[in-house]
Amino acid sequence: MQPMHQIPARGGLNYDEAPFLAIWEITQSCDLACKHCRAAAQPIAHPDQLTTEEGKALIDQIADMHVPIFVFTGGDPLKRQDIYELIRYACSKDVKVAVTPSATPLLTREAIFKMKEAGAVRLGISLDGSCPEIHDNFRGLPGAWARLLASHGAKRVGMEADAIPHGLWTKLVEAAPDVELVPADGWVEAMRAVKTRDEVERIAAACAVADRALAALLPEIRPGVTEHDLALRLEMLMRTGGAECLAFDVACLAGPEAALPHGSPGDRPVLDGAVLLFDFGAQVAGYRSDMTRTLFVGEPNARDLGVYETVARSQQAAIDALTAAVRDGVAMPDGKSVDAIARELIARDGRWPAYGHGLGHGIGLATHEEPRLSRSAPETRLPSPTVFSVEPGIYLEGEMGVRIEDLVHLDAAAGVCDLLTLFPRDVIVVGGAAS
Repeated sequence: MQPMHQIPARGGLNYDEAPFLAIWEITQSCDLACKHCRAAAQPIAHPDQLTTEEGKALIDQIADMHVPIFVFTGGDPLKRQDIYELIRYACSKDVKVAVTPSATPLLTREAIFKMKEAGAVRLGISLDGSCPEIHDNFRGLPGAWARLLASHGAKRVGMEADAIPHGLWTKLVEAAPDVELVPADGWVEAMRAVKTRDEVERIAAACAVADRALAALLPEIRPGVTEHDLALRLEMLMRTGGAECLAFDVACLAGPEAALPHGSPGDRPVLDGAVLLFDFGAQVAGYRSDMTRTLFVGEPNARDLGVYETVARSQQAAIDALTAAVRDGVAMPDGKSVDAIARELIARDGRWPAYGHGLGHGIGLATHEEPRLSRSAPETRLPSPTVFSVEPGIYLEGEMGVRIEDLVHLDAAAGVCDLLTLFPRDVIVVGGAAS
């Protein structure tokens, strides 16, 4: 047992030197008059606009930074005659290019396909209201809504029926009567379950913020401090340590309160000899982390230590099964079977009941995404590459509880099954004689 740990440095990009993305306002020229425009758009190009060769020189610098994605915006990028040449040049330098054109007559299906053929991997086009009047007023050009839909040639549009209120759905039907709205339940969720390298980097960055915050908090934990004060302090450490916001409200639960899988911190003081459970996460560049650690305030008794060690072995059994599947190149297990592995270890031990919640969940733009690892999870193989939590627990009502949660990055094709949360999982004693 050790009271404190240093969080190891995380590999990969240094985001003090290489940001998550770079944005080039490639021209001021645009035929719209949008209310939010930063580029002081005008119908013709600014005389000091970068030439093609100067633009390529800029791309060379961006390529040297290894930025995950480079956005061409404006103004309207399609107002540049060399836009396709610049896209091709950036792609030749292994730069991932996104383009955000304006919905003007220049945005045709042909233009969209030409950008794709040049190598652009993402295209951003905005609908700025639930009806043509709102959108056209925002864009400063009558007919912009209709032109945007026409540029796609849209006849059937998939919609997240579970996420869109009935009133908004009705307005969309009225605004575009020639377009059929089709419920696309589960489509977006399935796509979001598979993570790109850029998304994994963002989640890892959020994990690093949370790792550092909890490490910084450890010396401040002592008997008498309240759950509320510790939760507030951990939130502040994350916000000042790189988080744009919290992934969710911090849970800090001491002693008997730790038996509540998802309780809220109160004005209860932390007592010597109690367990102290933190469930928390940071958000960085839109992506979230999620980690749970159960600490001991003072030396743990034999029962509490036994509970912790059983939970730790349960979590490791599930992670070992995933690692073995990746190592051996066999088909990925489903979430239901991985949950059963962790649950069965606790059942075989026989001393305490296993957790009642699921073993884990996907994470990314939302805290809870697909895939699910639980008794009710579908019997379909886990997607890859993906990121999900593994968080078994044992909860003794009215006495104490232990949960250990880490985020797993699984990429079968790359042979990767790694933890993104790097805060130690050992038994950690704080605030007592051992600290």
